Amino acid sequence: MKKSIIKSTGMFVPPNLITNHDLEKIIDTSHEWIVQRTGIEQRYWIDPKGTTGASDLGFEASKMALENAGWAAQDLDFIIFATLSPDIMFPGSGCLLQAKLGLDSTPALDIRQQCTGFLYGLATADAYIKSGLANKILLVGGEVHSSGLDKTTRGRDVTVIFGDGAAAVCIEGVETKKSAGLLSSSLHADGNLADALMTELPASRLPCRFPTDIPVDDPRYFPVMDGPAIFKKAVRFLPKVINESLKKAQIDLDEIDLIIPHQANMRINQALGQFLKLDDNKIFHNIQKYGNTTAASIPLALHEAMERGRIGKSGDIVLFTGLGAGLTWGSIIYKFL
Repeated sequence: MKKSIIKSTGMFVPPNLITNHDLEKIIDTSHEWIVQRTGIEQRYWIDPKGTTGASDLGFEASKMALENAGWAAQDLDFIIFATLSPDIMFPGSGCLLQAKLGLDSTPALDIRQQCTGFLYGLATADAYIKSGLANKILLVGGEVHSSGLDKTTRGRDVTVIFGDGAAAVCIEGVETKKSAGLLSSSLHADGNLADALMTELPASRLPCRFPTDIPVDDPRYFPVMDGPAIFKKAVRFLPKVINESLKKAQIDLDEIDLIIPHQANMRINQALGQFLKLDDNKIFHNIQKYGNTTAASIPLALHEAMERGRIGKSGDIVLFTGLGAGLTWGSIIYKFL
């Protein structure tokens, strides 16, 4: 059976750097308040006067990943695009990215798993490769949050967290007898907790998706989050799902070279490390630079970890984990060929 091997990565963030001090000018907050509660110092947002969508950021990240893999876009058998912020309501951003890559028949799939989009996408890519349905897959996480945030003091708790960005991974099926590729994956969801982190409008469940009696600045058009509830669920669910993945892969935690968690909140990642009794250098952080880029967060961190030489050598084992809206959560263990 073929193993799903990460051939390359790529990333892209828009050039518009937004520091915490910039946010101080538009909402009632402070650099110290943001850092203390989230660990975030800056993030990147698209030009508010432009028309940049998630597929545009994904396209730039994809070009880098394809170049690093030595692939042409025409080599791709399948495209998976993870996003909660599609360019338009429909069709999906995967199809828009496919066209930008100059393709006209390559299948493209959008997945809406938010912060666990990369985990669900990687597991899906692995299933396609092992089943023989595809051999070269482009997996992209891309988000444009900034155009949908409540940039007033009312929305500050959420607005300070999110950044825009994209990351892409080229995955190939490789025949090998070595222990490599996805060693295990564990994915979960609980829709009963959907309202803990959500954007309610626009909504097809309403008689009119864009009701005229609701003002455009109604809070239901902006993301809302029950921060304490999400924090409690994360520190409870993530260690459990990590141990589940370790058991499936039949390896011990001390065999993991690096844990790359979703970059939602530095405090969550630090609490995870304390619960698992790990050294700080075993968990990768870059939330301080980019904020929470949702579906792009884990692959963006993977790209930077590989660029820095923290991971990527033959035999290195990395564990990905995350929890987000849905609620969805999961963990994947991957071994480099």
